[in-house]
Amino acid sequence: MAEEKKTNTAPAKAVSAVKKDETELGFFQKIGKWFREMKSELKKVVWPTPQTLRNNTLISLGMMVISAIVIWGFDEFAQMVVRLIFRLG
Repeated sequence: MAEEKKTNTAPAKAVSAVKKDETELGFFQKIGKWFREMKSELKKVVWPTPQTLRNNTLISLGMMVISAIVIWGFDEFAQMVVRLIFRLG
């Protein structure tokens, strides 16, 4: 039989992945840092092509129109039911 080696390993100490700055930034330095970080994040964005933008806009507008028609239909049906109840009562 193969012998199993048992090793006593202590759990690793948790290490913070984010290094905290030792100094507190001033108000305007915080604003500048925020704009620099925003600019770097916007460089990572994959902007849609005009064709994709047009297609997505048309799909969104179409879905809004369909939703409005469905809600209007339910509203008209509910009005008919309420009028019928009042006529019977």
